[in-house]
Amino acid sequence: MNVAFYEPYRLMNRLHRDLDRLMGAQAASGEDEAVASWIPAIDIREEEKQFVLHADLPGVDPANIDVTLDNGVLTIRGRRELAERDERKGYRRVERVSGEFFRRFSLPDTADSNSVKARCANGVLEVTIPKQPQVLPRRISVESA
Repeated sequence: MNVAFYEPYRLMNRLHRDLDRLMGAQAASGEDEAVASWIPAIDIREEEKQFVLHADLPGVDPANIDVTLDNGVLTIRGRRELAERDERKGYRRVERVSGEFFRRFSLPDTADSNSVKARCANGVLEVTIPKQPQVLPRRISVESA
């Protein structure tokens, strides 16, 4: 049995990419599709004063994670490196995926793009996106000349 041909999650990852692209969570450009080898699970929670994003990135070195924000689009990309899996070294089943990942999310207008923070601990990336203070409409008096 050749380990390279036994990738049971390859089809599942492709389905996830297709669904993400269909639902608009991931960009549909050809470059992005070619870059993603796997898709991390991500939760986004809205709190009173901020948005909090949690991405499951087990085995990913924080130095290999790139978080960028450009024109209201938050992009998370990176790479997980796994040791070479050779059948001669005793591998009977290979399910953990390695390679590059890529996710992109549009932020609402209320997001404060200048104060975004990211930290990674125990294989979970946490990105906090503060909300901008709401500007309440005010009445402007009209003076007569």
